[in-house]
This record gives sequence, C-alpha cells and structure tokens, in this order.
Amino acid sequence: FQVNFLSYVALATAALPTLEKNRGALVVVSSLTGKIPTPFTTSYSATKFALDGFFSSLRHELIMQKRNVSVTLCILGLIDTDSALEYTRGKVHLSASPAPEAALAIVRGGAARLPEVFYPRWLRQLCCLWALFPSSGNQVLRTFYNYSAP
Repeated sequence: FQVNFLSYVALATAALPTLEKNRGALVVVSSLTGKIPTPFTTSYSATKFALDGFFSSLRHELIMQKRNVSVTLCILGLIDTDSALEYTRGKVHLSASPAPEAALAIVRGGAARLPEVFYPRWLRQLCCLWALFPSSGNQVLRTFYNYSAP
C-alpha cells in the first residue's frame, strides 16, 4: 500500500503548488485491476482502486477550483515486463502487450491532458461492459485464469 498508493499521494501533494504555477500534469499509472476486481490480486487491486478513487476525486476538485493541473489516470493491462510475466506465468490466458508501446501511450495521454488512458485500447470497452453487466463480466473474467481447486 505504501508503494502503490501512499507514495503517489505524498508526491502529488508535494508537487501540486509547483504544478499549478506551471500548468502541470499528474500522470498516474494504474491497472485494469483498479477498475475490475480480478482474482489473485487482492492487495494489488485494492491499491489500484484507491488510486482511481483518490486521483479521480482530486481531478474534480482541481477543475472546480479552476486550478490548471490535469490528472491522467493510466489503466494498463498485462504488460510484458519481467516481473509481470513472472507473476502471471501459468496463471493467466492473456497475451502481454509491449512495454515500449505502453510507455508511449502513457506519455501521449499525459501530454494531451486526457482524464484516462487505456492500454491496450480495448480495455476501455471491457471496463464499460463490465460496468453494465458485472455478473456476466465476472464469469467471462474468470475464464482467463488457470486455476485448479486444491
């Protein structure tokens, strides 16, 4: 929780006065697990949901206070980093997306001052479908995991 949530809050709080003077931008890297509850990621998912709640609320406050700081929340799927591939090996039936393309999507979204960035792009539709049909979405979600009961 310290690394995936509290550090973001502390850094953003410290940076806000400078960001406001320079029309700055906060770019927050999150995950699909912060939009859709996913199995076997409970603690990680909790931190990413917290990021969404905090920074989406902060975005509203900054807009209402007419403070010229943008907040971009980046929702990433499975990315082909060594740690992500190691953690998900044998557990998930999904292809990982290239890290350099994810980084480019993050930079572009922040530069364009978008409220949210989804990478890969199809995650946006997945999140919308899950919000509309959570029961069906949960059943489909579980099909992407390799799990055998003990």
